[in-house]
Amino acid sequence: MRRASRIDAVEPFLAMEVLERALELEAGGARVVHLEIGEPDFAPPRGAVAACVRALEAGETRYTDSRGLRELRVAISEDHERRHGVAVDPDRILVTNGTSAAMLLVFSLLVEPGDEVIIPTPHYPCYPNFVRVCGGIPVFVPSVAEEGFRIDVPGVRRALGTRTAAIVIGSPSNPTGAVQDAATVGALADLGVPLVSDEIYDGLVYDGAVVSSALGLGGDVFVLDGFSKRYAMTGFRLGYVIAPAPAARPLQVLQQNLFISANRFVQHAGIAALRTGAATVAAMREAYAKRRERLVEGLRRLGFGVPRLPQGAFYAFADARAFDVDSRRLAFDLLERAHVAVTPGIDFGAAGEGHLRFCYAAAEADLDAAIERLARVLA
Repeated sequence: MRRASRIDAVEPFLAMEVLERALELEAGGARVVHLEIGEPDFAPPRGAVAACVRALEAGETRYTDSRGLRELRVAISEDHERRHGVAVDPDRILVTNGTSAAMLLVFSLLVEPGDEVIIPTPHYPCYPNFVRVCGGIPVFVPSVAEEGFRIDVPGVRRALGTRTAAIVIGSPSNPTGAVQDAATVGALADLGVPLVSDEIYDGLVYDGAVVSSALGLGGDVFVLDGFSKRYAMTGFRLGYVIAPAPAARPLQVLQQNLFISANRFVQHAGIAALRTGAATVAAMREAYAKRRERLVEGLRRLGFGVPRLPQGAFYAFADARAFDVDSRRLAFDLLERAHVAVTPGIDFGAAGEGHLRFCYAAAEADLDAAIERLARVLA
């Protein structure tokens, strides 16, 4: 069957490949410890679940305005102002079926075939694949663990070209947990290129770290955010983009054609999460801060390199080259022999090779079991 050549450039999502093999092992009776998928183990806010149920029972099952319910967009605007002190016109907000849909809309808007998008790396695996699907070329700028994975602004500046369409920021970062400081974000905004700022892990930060939103710094900024991580609502598939005013209408037209609108009843869950979910976020943040220290201590004891505690999200990105320089081979070997599922560092770009990503959004008992199993195999 003939297919578009750009599809061949889209690489497998290795976190999912590991998960799918783990599910096969479990179907055969194995007990796998899952540290590969970035999914909170907390329940969503009760108010969000109740609001979703009420909306379904009330017949709230039809399309909404393609931009999302006005009430939800106002609530998102108020929430962003509370967290970052930046007022946002609700008409600049577009509600989507998950943050991935928001990402696809933004890159579809910004990227012409042959355009370049600068991506600091290690990076979320899907960033370059979204760019490639839109006909663009990802350009990677490495960062290093010893510097806390701070984005290399001079490196980004050197990577700029006549076809640069956007710069991607992920803060807090998947997979490193790095939080970019205000000076770094401001320096990137000053480069005069549209910023695509993925802030989905905002709220899950530790040790006094503060997420500096790119909004309010001038220039064209697209903020990607949603409810999956902060409110443990991954399966609800509810996200949004805050866009520059001139981009709001084109994004709306794309949404009308590609997705029509986000699910109406799920949008009611989003409203309730913003109004009642603060306790859930606080509980997750407290639990993850403890689990982070527990996991990193165990990894260091085994011989993994973790120079600094991650500042945000719920991942430890550990140097595993003492055991194998091929992260994919090592991850699948540990899955088969120890029944511990982790993500190969190569999933996050060439700069991540030799590392493994461990997700600590798992029960402490599972973290302890993982360390014990890995100790037996790595010995």
